[in-house]
Parts: sequence; C-alpha cells; structure tokens
Amino acid sequence: MSEINLEQFKQNPKTNYWAGEYEKLSRQRGEVLIMAESDPAFKEMADAELVDLDLQQKTLLEKMQDILKAEEKEEEFPSEIILEVRAGAGGEEASLFARELADMYRAFAASRGWTSHIVSESESAVGGYKEASIEIHGLDVYRLLRFETGVHRIQRVPATEKMGRVHTSTASVAILPIRKKISIEINPVDIEMEFSRSGGAGGQNVNKVETAVRLIHKPTGIDVRSTSERSQLKNREKAMSILLAKLEAMKQEEDAKKFAANRKAQIGTGDRSEKIRTYNILQDRVTDHRIKESWHNIEGIFLGKMDAIIQSLEQYQAGLEK
Repeated sequence: MSEINLEQFKQNPKTNYWAGEYEKLSRQRGEVLIMAESDPAFKEMADAELVDLDLQQKTLLEKMQDILKAEEKEEEFPSEIILEVRAGAGGEEASLFARELADMYRAFAASRGWTSHIVSESESAVGGYKEASIEIHGLDVYRLLRFETGVHRIQRVPATEKMGRVHTSTASVAILPIRKKISIEINPVDIEMEFSRSGGAGGQNVNKVETAVRLIHKPTGIDVRSTSERSQLKNREKAMSILLAKLEAMKQEEDAKKFAANRKAQIGTGDRSEKIRTYNILQDRVTDHRIKESWHNIEGIFLGKMDAIIQSLEQYQAGLEK
C-alpha cells in the first residue's frame, strides 16, 4: 500500500487507537516482506498474508476517514444549540408572543425526538417571556433551525383590546450553535462574574445556595445567565459555552454583513435585527419575508407543526447553493 500520513489520525482522540493498530499492521507487513526476501520458499504464503494485511489496513483507513468526516459534519451542523427568544416592541403582548415562540420551538423539538430545557428565563407580569434561553440537543438541530434567527412579528387583537384593533408585536430569536472547536479566545480579565440564588422549582438547595451564574463580557457588554444546573460549577461551564457561542455568532454576523454582496448562497444575514416572519392571526397566515412564501394553520404551527416552513427554507437554501 502507498504510505499514509497518520499524523492527523494520531492527533484525534477518536482515531488515535486505530492509527496505532494501522502502524502495527505496517510493521507486520514489513516483517512479512523481509521473510519473503530471505527465503523464496515462503513467497506464496507471504503474498497471501500481504493481501490480508492490506485489506485490514484499508478497512482501518476507511474507518478513520469516516470518523473525521463525521466530525467535520458535526462541526458545520452541531447537534446542540442555544435558542434565545426576547420580547421586542409591544409591551406585555410582545412577552406573550415570545413565550408562544419558545413553546412552539420546544414542541417542534419534541416532535423530532430532540431534548430541550430552559437554561435561563425572565418572566413578565402576565406570564410571558421578557427573555429566555433554551438548550436543545438532537440530530440535525442546527441544520434545521439555523434560519430562525431574526425578528418575528405577530398581528392580532389582544384579549384586553376593547375596540377590536389589531396590534403588532415583535420578538427576536437567535440560534446559537454550540461547537466543540471554538476559534474565539477570551481573556479572563474581560469577564465579570456574579452569583445568585436560582429561582423556581428545585428544592431547598436551589433556594439557599448561590448556584445561578451571570457572566458579563466587558468588551462587548454581552450578558449571559445560567440557572438550570444544580451546581455553581456546571452553571459556570454552561454560561461560558453560551458566551463563546454568542461571541462567535457576533463575529460571523459581522463577517456576513461585511461580505454581503458576495454571499448570495444564504438566506438573509443571520442578523437578529432582520425582520423575517409575520404571524397574522386574523388571516390565519404565516409569511416568511425572505422566501416570500405563506402557510396557513397558525394554531398548528404554534403547536410545533413547523415542518412545512423548515422544509421550504431548506429547499430555498439548496437552490441558492446550486
């Protein structure tokens, strides 16, 4: 077999063992060749053994290459995200809409067999969300939800509206992929850390121990909280992973705007200030402004039946990339 550069496989923990096995086979191969050269009587047996060793090495090489390819795919489309939703214009009505969006995504996640849980939340007086961060794990989660970043708006008559006037409220959504390989480095002196007691259910430990963590990245002003874990250490780790994801998303957003003219193969810029979708309750219609397509059955969509929307965005993106 031709000489293979094993260095990249040795450096990866997932392929290091197989790279060692590959090297063992290479040494065996060398010993068989020496044996065949020293005694021609062994040539036929040596040739058969070489064929077997080559086949084993070929199998190992394909195995290692498949592992690296799977890692590359996972790096591009991670199986873990943080979904952030934040109330925008519209007061309490906007907070209710933000909660509806959060519930919609969690219902969609459940329909896909993904797991989700709330990392942090800030509720409004009427039970809506001022803001919330939700962690979602699952196969293809980032690939399918990556185009949800942006401003969503809803048009409806609020329950408290006596004159029957239609109000427009907004909420912003941000999809933050949690990648294993992070290109951002943070100087510890740039981080301000605060601890507090977690609210909500969880027993005495949650109420009496300062497990909740808040990180502030002083250069950017980015503020991250994690209250879902039972220990302060785990909340610190979770908050730091979210902060890194936010900084990386900010950098990518800046790059996307900078090179927008040259980036045709994408839906929008991934900017959470970009208006992307309108939910019109009276007309039972959801419209995505980027692809100029509409769907009906808002009630079902809010219950997580988003497959048609997600599929249309995927197809549109595939068309752009051709």
